[in-house]
Amino acid sequence: MRFPTLRRARFPLVLLALLAVVLVGLPPASAQLDQIAGPHSPAAKDQVQIYRDEPGTIAGRTEFPDKKLAVFVQPEGREWRTFRVVALRIIAGVLIVGTALALLAFYAWRGTIRIGHGRAGTTVPRFNGFERGVHWMTSASFILMALTGLVVTFGRPLLIPLLGHEAFTGLAQASKFGHNFFSVPFTLGVVVILLMWIRDNVPEKADITWIKEGGGFLMGGGVHPEAGRFNAGQKMIFWSVVLFGLGLALSGFFLMAPFFVTGIHGMQIGHVVHAVLAGILIAIIIGHIYIGTIGMEGAFDAMGSGKVDENWAREHHSRWYENVRRTGDPRGFPAE
Repeated sequence: MRFPTLRRARFPLVLLALLAVVLVGLPPASAQLDQIAGPHSPAAKDQVQIYRDEPGTIAGRTEFPDKKLAVFVQPEGREWRTFRVVALRIIAGVLIVGTALALLAFYAWRGTIRIGHGRAGTTVPRFNGFERGVHWMTSASFILMALTGLVVTFGRPLLIPLLGHEAFTGLAQASKFGHNFFSVPFTLGVVVILLMWIRDNVPEKADITWIKEGGGFLMGGGVHPEAGRFNAGQKMIFWSVVLFGLGLALSGFFLMAPFFVTGIHGMQIGHVVHAVLAGILIAIIIGHIYIGTIGMEGAFDAMGSGKVDENWAREHHSRWYENVRRTGDPRGFPAE
């Protein structure tokens, strides 16, 4: 007599029997753990090390090639964020707004510094086309980077209430790409300016007299201290642009290539250096723009047409003017 039900159940019973044989043959769970992880592996869950002890971080373990993904908490990140959203805004605000207000007060008191003897109507060459081109390339690049950097720094508290989140997002993204793009002509311009004008900006004894007399800005009548092609004030602008500009370029390129040269700590330090240098240089350039436009009559002509009024040259750069007359060289180098 056959039993169809048992015949249909025979295959599952065979599988269960094979599974029982395999389970009986396996070593205990503790032995399996020792085989997989080694004799020093934890025996209980409370012995599992979740965090790795590293100075300044709380990190776990990861099998990903990028070990930075194991960092859970980096306490210095809180300090950096506090600087980013509090201290930096105060520093930049005081430097930039404070400089603008100080110049506004000075202009209200002194007004435009006029050519003491009036315009002569004749001009002398001061800067050639190449020099002016490098100056304007560097200036335009810096202004665009300053504006885009300020959008990133002050955009959230100042622009989101005015533009809304969606519009600010587009502006911030464009500012980021523009900031990185214009860093290339700016850096190139700073290097060329250094090579082009370093001979004219070597400090000299006459600079001390110029500084003591405030460049003649505090008095009228066209009385200004003796100066060569660049006076002490212009030399300070030159070295500020060169040193701070190269510092901005170096720290900025580190930020553009994250973790290529340094780790997270270095990135945070680089950002702090970049931001503080930018605030200082923006304030200095505001003063430079003021003197070159409304602050001094005839000053803009130097970078506008490349020629300056003869009386302006005689009053502000007397030694350079005499050398130009003697040699015909716009650089004003003494005849050899």
